[in-house]
Parts: sequence; structure tokens; C-alpha cells
Amino acid sequence: MSTETTTRANSATSAQSPAARRPPREEWCSRDRRGLISQIKEVWRFRELMWTLSLRALKGRYRQTLLGASWAIIQPLTLTVVFTLVFGKIARVDTGGAAYPVFAYAAMLPWQLFSSILNRGTGSVLENGAVVKKIYLPREICPLSAILVCLVDFAVAALALVIFMIIFRVAVSWLLVLLPVLLLVEIVLALGIVFFLSALTVYYRDVGYALPLVLQLGMFASPVAYSVGTVASARPEYLSWYMLNPMAPILEGFRRIIVQQTMPQWDYVLYATGVALLFLWAGYWYFKRKEGGFVDVL
Repeated sequence: MSTETTTRANSATSAQSPAARRPPREEWCSRDRRGLISQIKEVWRFRELMWTLSLRALKGRYRQTLLGASWAIIQPLTLTVVFTLVFGKIARVDTGGAAYPVFAYAAMLPWQLFSSILNRGTGSVLENGAVVKKIYLPREICPLSAILVCLVDFAVAALALVIFMIIFRVAVSWLLVLLPVLLLVEIVLALGIVFFLSALTVYYRDVGYALPLVLQLGMFASPVAYSVGTVASARPEYLSWYMLNPMAPILEGFRRIIVQQTMPQWDYVLYATGVALLFLWAGYWYFKRKEGGFVDVL
């Protein structure tokens, strides 16, 4: 009789509904098949945690430093000084009559944002590994919080551009209202790459070592120290290939609006927007595909 009773008990347990065996909401499984809108709502539900992680990262970044947030200005400003000496004084890059410091910094500022997002966002899941393993949260919060930190640094570094514009008497144009459009395209592009790299870094730590080198090469392959016009004049046959780099029309757009007071090349900006959306879709797809194993690897 005891054997029969045990068999009945096992049968009753196996007959429970799938909902009864499913973990509660707080023990969320990252492999749940939910739509994009549901994912966005879930991230928004945890927005306060995202602000907290961002604030913690900001405080930790400048803790026990003498200059504090000034370091956000020092790095792009130092590169601008070096570029002014090398490309402005020695190579004498054509700036269209603009002062080279303003010419270079107008593109250095958005490039520095792009570089910072990739550097901080790529290691964001590893950096918050203790939180990811202990509590439930949408893993997307990790790279998103890193982007918020980089935007704060971007706002601080933009003060140097304002000072340059005053010193070199650069006119202020109404076209400045178009800068948020270019900034949004850049953030979408960087976010898509960060989703991919942050998930990849959890499994392969080599990414963190290779990324600074790739970004350094990318800076010279983008119109930071020079303009797209320089490429068009020197090698016009390579211009179409050069503009395949989605950061090229974004950086050149910043420079055209700030320094030259002219419209960006919207056909190239539209191309960059398409590439950014494609990267966002592919990067987020890879992130959601791999995030189920984060806890096992971290």
C-alpha cells in the first residue's frame, strides 16, 4: 500500500499545472519570450535602480580624485591640443578658415562620447556582476546606466566647446537645435554595439583588452583630426567607401553645424540612422539570446 500511495503522490505532483511549477515573477528567467514593448516596460519599471547604478558609478569614478569631474574635459582637451600641434601647425589640415582647436574639438566631443559609451558599456555587466547574481533586474539596465554616466561626462566636456567658441568668436546658429538629432543617432549606434559587446565580454574577456586599440584606430579612421572634405580632395575615389563608417557623417554633421553653420549631409545621416537601427536590433537580439547564461559565468 505504501508503494501505491507514493506512486499516487508522484502522479499528483506531475499533474500540477505548468503555472504552479513556474518560478515567481521575482525569479524571472531571462529566456522568457516576451515582446519588445513588454521588455521596455520592464526596464522602465526598474528605472530607479538604473539611476542608482548610474549615480554609484559616477561617485566611484571620481572618488579620491583632486580634479573630480574635470577629468571629463582633460582627455578630449589634451587630444585637441596634440592634434592642433600636429595637424594644425605641421600638417596644416584645411579647416575652411576655422580655428583648428574649434574645428577639432567639435568632432572630438561626440567621438569621445562614442568611445566612452563603448568602453564603459562593454564591461557594465561584469562591473555589476554581484548585483546581477543576487537580485532580479532586466540585464539591459547595466549598459543603459553606463550610457547615462557617459552623457553626464559629455555635458561637462561640452563646456570646453562653449569656451572655445567664445575665444575664437564662432557664431551661434539656429542650426544648433539639430545637434540632438545627430546625438540620438550616435547613442542608438553605440547602444547597439554595447549590447553586443557587453554580452560577448561576459564569455570572452579578451574583448575588453582589444576594444581600446580598435577605438584608437577608429578615431583616425573617422573625421576627427581632419574633415571629410580632406578625404574627398585627396582620394575622391575612396570617399564612398570612407562614408560607410556610420560615425563619419555624424562627426562631420557636428562640425558642419557648430563650425561652418551649414546643414549636415542628410543623405549620409539617413544612412547612419539605418545602420544604427540595424546594430541596435542585432545587438539587442544577441544580448537577449546570451543573457540567460550570465549568472553561470559571472
